[in-house]
Amino acid sequence: MPGEDIILMSGEELRRLGVIRMVLDRGMRQAKAAGILGLSERQVRRMVKRVSREGDRGVVHKSRGRLSNRRLPEGLKERVLGFYREKYPDFGPTLVTEKLEEPDGIKLGAQTLRNWLLEAGLWQKSRKGRR
Repeated sequence: MPGEDIILMSGEELRRLGVIRMVLDRGMRQAKAAGILGLSERQVRRMVKRVSREGDRGVVHKSRGRLSNRRLPEGLKERVLGFYREKYPDFGPTLVTEKLEEPDGIKLGAQTLRNWLLEAGLWQKSRKGRR
């Protein structure tokens, strides 16, 4: 239909919408809906209010489609991989993160660097031997 938006929803969101619609149509009480959805009655009231105000879109999380606040800056990955290739090719990810923090001021988790190195083919997973 013209003028309507398409809303992508997960199966869980569709299920929630169905239950909230039943509450709005007075076919189910909020307490029962809370039990079915695994939410508190207060949260069900909030969802009912949002769905009545915003329509079906009220069930979808507001952060959907947005970038994370914890996302690392764009060029950091390439910069760090460049440092690794030039200065620290023989070091492990944990030591490299410590070395990057000292002079360059780059704070990065060792597991993040390990994932980046695996992705770039600069690091292999090591298997622990049998004891």
